[in-house]
Amino acid sequence: MHTINCNGRLIDLSTPRVMGIVNVTPDSFYDGGKLKSDSDLINQVTKMLTDGATFIDIGGYSSRPDGVNISVDEELNRVIPVLEVLSKEFNNLNISIDSFRAKVMDQAIQHGANMVNDISAGTLDEKVIETVAHHQIPYIMMHMRGTPQTMKSLTDYDNLIKDINIYFSQRIATARAAGINDVIIDPGYGFAKTIDQNYHLLKNQRLLKFHDVPILSGISRKSMIYKTLDIKASQALNGTSALHMICLQQEASILRVHDVKEAMEVIQLYHILESN
Repeated sequence: MHTINCNGRLIDLSTPRVMGIVNVTPDSFYDGGKLKSDSDLINQVTKMLTDGATFIDIGGYSSRPDGVNISVDEELNRVIPVLEVLSKEFNNLNISIDSFRAKVMDQAIQHGANMVNDISAGTLDEKVIETVAHHQIPYIMMHMRGTPQTMKSLTDYDNLIKDINIYFSQRIATARAAGINDVIIDPGYGFAKTIDQNYHLLKNQRLLKFHDVPILSGISRKSMIYKTLDIKASQALNGTSALHMICLQQEASILRVHDVKEAMEVIQLYHILESN
């Protein structure tokens, strides 16, 4: 059984949980620029919590392929006001800061974040691991190669699952050596992987349980769904729900999603399926 400690609150991940995505970026692939005011933000988070989200993931840097590489100050200008609004409006909110920069993480934690979600697993900023260890909060580390700007060209693997497992073995060891207790791994769907590689990874995701840490799956409305179906990201909810069931069958503990209500319904059906 896996539990993680968020500000002294133990969260049991033996029941799959949902993390709601709140992008405060103008250029995210699905919901970029959607939040125009504090009330929009509060309404979105309120709906996610009402629909069953355990975590809210705040991101100010669009990590989509070919995304714009913004400055640390610009990222802080996007996320800190959002964290201030949420901390004032909600009590005991489990907020994850989606960043790969130690300075952003540090400031975000001081403004109410109690988890870190790092697409680079500490490889793009050498101070990340010590920052997370200092604050003693759960650390989500994702598999990626290169940067969001270069990752599309870095899809050549000897053995995809084996290479990802070696990567996580090294990154988890680094995190543990620094004193990070709660580690969660994210296979990194869409990051330095072709569409076929994404599906091969999804089909074999449970092989990442080798590390004995919880798995977070982030496939919501991604191009592996909408390009395969020849539709737009805005039309990819049905495909997302279909693959969320596979994620759960492949032992995901957390689903990172745009649509919380539908993800919770998948979890509910999964529980019925598993109990029979």
